[in-house]
Amino acid sequence: MPPEASVIIPVNAQNDLQNVLHLVKDITAYQGKHRLEIILVINNYPPDLPPEEISKYRALGLCVLAFPRIDGRGSVSLFARIRGVSIASSECTIHFDADCRLPDATHLIDWYIQQFTMGFQLAYTYVGYYNIPASLAMKTRMIVHRIFRWFKRIVLGIPVCRGSNYAILNSLMLKLDDQGLLDYEEKVGMTIKSIGGKISYSGEKNLTVLTSGRNFRGDWKELFEYIAWRIRYYRRLTPFRPDADYLKEDSLQKSHSRG
Repeated sequence: MPPEASVIIPVNAQNDLQNVLHLVKDITAYQGKHRLEIILVINNYPPDLPPEEISKYRALGLCVLAFPRIDGRGSVSLFARIRGVSIASSECTIHFDADCRLPDATHLIDWYIQQFTMGFQLAYTYVGYYNIPASLAMKTRMIVHRIFRWFKRIVLGIPVCRGSNYAILNSLMLKLDDQGLLDYEEKVGMTIKSIGGKISYSGEKNLTVLTSGRNFRGDWKELFEYIAWRIRYYRRLTPFRPDADYLKEDSLQKSHSRG
């Protein structure tokens, strides 16, 4: 029987070949009733020196795509995901980053699959952090970050799905890519909303995904830089309305029913 969900994970060979094993362990702890496949898209390594993990992970039964370099119009991680989507066996594709952790994989994956059976085209849940500095500046940044995220989602009405945690219909993602409408992770939610797609969000605690804070310094200078960047980001936001009539609600529902 084919899988009912495909979990796709870009893996930067310079940083995450070992980190991804923790995430895979979380996913394989899934105890729900649905069949899953895991697709790793390993990239960013010398063409003449592929990492030994490629063959090792395949021997473990994982589906592994390997590309020394991934070219695209924007985000490498997004185009790595699209490579994974192109071979996925399921219409439901779930996306995480290699350094993510899933505290409750069973509840999370079942929730994602349920959203697609209810007719949604994009779904995402709350993203928290682990392995962050314990400084006061870092704690303040997390509070500010949550405020900005709430402002974007509730006040501006922009989905805050990010690469480390969302699920999207296979056929929809490929159509948007074919039309050149996807180049960065941040545009996924905005694009689907602009064409009238149905989007589901949950902030339920046991659906939380954790992403690594390993790159945070945790000082006040970093906090002020983050606030300045966020303000500039919101000032640049403009309505995004791609010409994609064939991807309106009726077409999306038909595509979903075929899956």
